[in-house]
Amino acid sequence: MLQKDVNPFSISIDNKKPLILDGAMGSLLQQMGFKPDSNIWMTPLNSSLPEIIKSVHRLYIESGADIITTNTFRTNPSALSKVGIHNSAPFVKEAVDLVKETVKGFPIYIAGANAPAEDSYQKVRKLNYNQLEANHKNHIDLLIENDVHFILNETQSHFDEIKIICKYCHSIDIPYIVSILFDEDLNIISGESVEYILKFILEHEPLAIGFNCIAPRLLEYLMEELEIGFNWGFYLNCAGEDYFKKRIDTVVDSIQYVKIIEKYIKFNPSFIGACCGSTSAHIKAIKKFLSEKIN
Repeated sequence: MLQKDVNPFSISIDNKKPLILDGAMGSLLQQMGFKPDSNIWMTPLNSSLPEIIKSVHRLYIESGADIITTNTFRTNPSALSKVGIHNSAPFVKEAVDLVKETVKGFPIYIAGANAPAEDSYQKVRKLNYNQLEANHKNHIDLLIENDVHFILNETQSHFDEIKIICKYCHSIDIPYIVSILFDEDLNIISGESVEYILKFILEHEPLAIGFNCIAPRLLEYLMEELEIGFNWGFYLNCAGEDYFKKRIDTVVDSIQYVKIIEKYIKFNPSFIGACCGSTSAHIKAIKKFLSEKIN
């Protein structure tokens, strides 16, 4: 575990060099020919083809990633219950162990992925507040028990879930990031403004705040409207703006992505990665750009 008084994202700002987060897992596996489960995405591959999962993690390490994310986007209790599984503990352990095995010997941070309880872009949820709370606390606990360095609460877009995550992690000193999804009006899906959400999150002392799975133009809108004065980072959608298509392919290639990064490096991001549609080529390009741009 990270020590409470050590924040790797603050360190990256002091050194003027962002940490590099890895790229997509699920959409990359999809491009490799693997079909996702509609409820638990690529979770089954942790068991059936562990060497494939490790090979993706390894690709990102070799490409220059400082942070590797566990394949736990859909190992949360809510998702697993849809396929008749009511004990998520072995599934979380399995996913984290695959990262541990892969990063052994490398100075890599392990980010434990904690997704929204239901679909990331779902406007109306079926779960009530108590179910949402139980889902997040259980999943976060399991990730921490399996020794991830911090929780990456990603693609969060509903304020009730963000509140649950922030209050819980802050109350028991769990190191965490909240990475949010927002629209062109700079609102999250539940309707609150990004500015309001950022203020709430910051009151609960995260390691950093992220913006992920949004189209590049949305980050541009955000940077035009808000002044970023905290540890922050981004990993953008590289698959275009049709967020509901069944197959996720690369639309923004690595060269285009680096041109996007060039616009925001002056705002001192703490970390940079890439989201849906990205590949190891994107991470390699980020590494090359940062190595040449920042000594």
